[in-house]
Amino acid sequence: MIQGVVVGSGPNGLAAAITLAAAGVSVTVLEAAETPGGGTRSSEATVPGLLHDDCSGFHPLATDNPFSRRFDLTAHGLRWAVPNVQYAHPLDDGRGAAAYRSVDETADRLGVDGGRYRQIFGPLTDRFDAIATEFLQPMVHLPRHPVALGRFGVFAAPPATWLARLFRTEEAAALWAGVAAHAFHPLSTPLSSAIGAALGTAAHRYGWPVAVGGSQAISAAMLSLLESLGGRVETGVTVSALPDLGSPDIVLLDTAPAAAAAILAERQPPRVARAYRRYRHGPGAFQVAFAVRDGVPWSFAPAREAGTVHVAGDLATVVGAERDVWRGRMPTQPFVLVGQQYLADPDRSDGDLHPVDAYAHVPAGFTGDARGLITEQIERFAPGFSERIVSATVRPTPEIVAHNANYVGGDIVTGANTARQLLFRPRVAVNPYATGVDGVYLCSAATPPGAGAHGLCGWHAARSALKQRGLLDVLDRPSIGSHAGDGSRK
Repeated sequence: MIQGVVVGSGPNGLAAAITLAAAGVSVTVLEAAETPGGGTRSSEATVPGLLHDDCSGFHPLATDNPFSRRFDLTAHGLRWAVPNVQYAHPLDDGRGAAAYRSVDETADRLGVDGGRYRQIFGPLTDRFDAIATEFLQPMVHLPRHPVALGRFGVFAAPPATWLARLFRTEEAAALWAGVAAHAFHPLSTPLSSAIGAALGTAAHRYGWPVAVGGSQAISAAMLSLLESLGGRVETGVTVSALPDLGSPDIVLLDTAPAAAAAILAERQPPRVARAYRRYRHGPGAFQVAFAVRDGVPWSFAPAREAGTVHVAGDLATVVGAERDVWRGRMPTQPFVLVGQQYLADPDRSDGDLHPVDAYAHVPAGFTGDARGLITEQIERFAPGFSERIVSATVRPTPEIVAHNANYVGGDIVTGANTARQLLFRPRVAVNPYATGVDGVYLCSAATPPGAGAHGLCGWHAARSALKQRGLLDVLDRPSIGSHAGDGSRK
């Protein structure tokens, strides 16, 4: 039997292992941490009985994609829940804007900008299944839906600041800036609209769902499926060199590119090793988990129903904050993302005490304390918030790195979203998963299609390995584990 080893048990590593196992490969996953899951781990970070997500909290691209259609994780206990409001962006004086599941409802609440919003996101939402098929894979491919992809490109290619000029009101421009800021990249650069356009449209097509029982439920379902296919996971195992793995036929590395280069050492061609070591990481994150009595008292009422709240102020403030962190300066008013997952998944709370997860965008390798700035930003748009805090746990940038080595410098998206790396990551290559070493592939979020607990980096990397072995037809045969449903719409 063909032997496979996957290094790293994040969602991409587990997806890669499942994909190999489904094709008949004997798979072992090696994880350095004591608990598997990578970015899909949860914990009682503040007080007993409150469940917080340690990293990923919302998964708009995970419910309906090639991996989720091939492997039915709902059969292994995974359930999705969607908040009433997908994301909100409060402004001063109780103003703000919010994205609802319906494009029309969102547009109707944007006043004079409603027509423009509907013109942008209506057609993109209608065609999003085809559009997502194109960008959830390596960019070097023959498009099956060129017209839909071209329309998406019209809104994905320009700088986010250019698209913001299409809106006349401060509220609509801020709503756009908040979702675009998920790129962790200056909003005045080409292609800085791409991630915002994708996530904004996904909010209308699929919602921004949470995993019931915490993001740990995603990894639990994947582990259950992997075990049913004969795979196994070993935790507490650090891999520092390729010989540590013995002599498996297939190796998949769910690691950052520089870590992969270190593992492969002299086995890797020098030009590929150089490209991996030059791979650029982006700004970092600074996390605070809050236990909040009666929830956050947002002045903008729709934010009280929003799974995600973008806390930063107007367009100019968001643009300035993202520019500053990219240049290595800590802004006085950072972009803060607040997760209120308990609104969709109430069992994460304990009575009127609720878990609230927040993080600020900070410079790469930031060693300061941003808790005060995060609290002040939330307090600005939710007066009285500080008095409701029962407990708070801080995870500074260095601890984020210690928790997950793939997050170099606190970069929780595993790679700077520059125009080059959005199109070609981790290097310019026909097969972006190939490491230059026969039988060894990179499958982390540093490969296409990038960050997110969708498992597609692992899915594509494993398929690449199976194709080389002539086993792709085995994987593509219909099986009990396949399904064609969309868990977010059931």
